[in-house]
Amino acid sequence: MTLNRIAYPSPNYSSRGGATVRLLVVHTAEGATSIASLGSWFANPDAQASSHAGADDQPNTVGIYVARPDKSWTQADFNPECCSIEACGFAGWGAAEWDAHPVMVDNVGLWLGEEAAAFGIPLRLLTAGEAQGGAAGVCDHAALGARGGGHWDVGSSFPWTRALEIAGGAAPPSSGPPSTSPPATAGGGLGPAPPFPGVELANFHAGDGTATWQDAMSRRGWAIAVDDLYGDQSEAVCRQFQAEKSPAAGPVDGIVGPKTWAATWELEIT
Repeated sequence: MTLNRIAYPSPNYSSRGGATVRLLVVHTAEGATSIASLGSWFANPDAQASSHAGADDQPNTVGIYVARPDKSWTQADFNPECCSIEACGFAGWGAAEWDAHPVMVDNVGLWLGEEAAAFGIPLRLLTAGEAQGGAAGVCDHAALGARGGGHWDVGSSFPWTRALEIAGGAAPPSSGPPSTSPPATAGGGLGPAPPFPGVELANFHAGDGTATWQDAMSRRGWAIAVDDLYGDQSEAVCRQFQAEKSPAAGPVDGIVGPKTWAATWELEIT
């Protein structure tokens, strides 16, 4: 079934400069709840932002803001090699909220299928390393890391399996890199903390133990992406953890310093 594509032209685009499109990137709009309202935002030259397409709850329909041959402005350094779609939802949605918007997810999937056919891109969900390292496939905004703008959308609960099945691609692998330790259970900690990396984790920092800390928080039961980028989600989880374990986990500042780092492994899981 061919998608109904409604044009909402944005002035915010430019040439790809000869770059080959290799990534289909899924975002969340984080405010606009319809393709029309998102189109109104992208129509403003002062916004200095755009995406190629948008998906809401209208069956078999997407909004088109930037034409395929052109570069949209939403993935920073990766813009020349990306084609992008905004789901009119929020990265903070849980699985139940996404399940309440099956048409939106299906529209994302249908768009992925059509764009993959147009560009010759495999319908395979990439890891962050693959997306940033030159592979061709599908990813979310978060997978592009700091060079992609340092965002964490589409969030950890987006139903990739459904979207890729609708697109005609392969089911995604389990999210995040495999943990080096089994999930922990309540009643104890994770064990001795590894050495503090010497750099506090904050402000979209990447590397220096970020993925190690995220993996530990995931094993403690927190909903957090293990993507090696300390973005908004990681900061929110850190603040909640610090507040829950105050004062042993350090000040409630959203920064992983030596005290919060140690508490992550050593304090009791509750």
